[in-house]
Amino acid sequence: MGSFSIWHWLIVLLIVVMVFGTKKLKNLGSDLGGAVKGFKDGMKEGSSSEEKPTAAPQQVASTTAPAADKTTIDVEAKTKS
Repeated sequence: MGSFSIWHWLIVLLIVVMVFGTKKLKNLGSDLGGAVKGFKDGMKEGSSSEEKPTAAPQQVASTTAPAADKTTIDVEAKTKS
């Protein structure tokens, strides 16, 4: 009951491919790879910024509400009855 043979894993793989399809599995793999790459880049960027402290902290924008942005669209959700 502890380990499965190669035939068990092949059957599980076949069922997964039949359920999800090869296109979704390919997209899932590329998305996962991109996420891992982004995480590694972020870790490298974080470690390099710790070694070189910045001279002066950047100013944060004021906390007052900005004027209406021309690229945003104000919509109202309606429920079906």
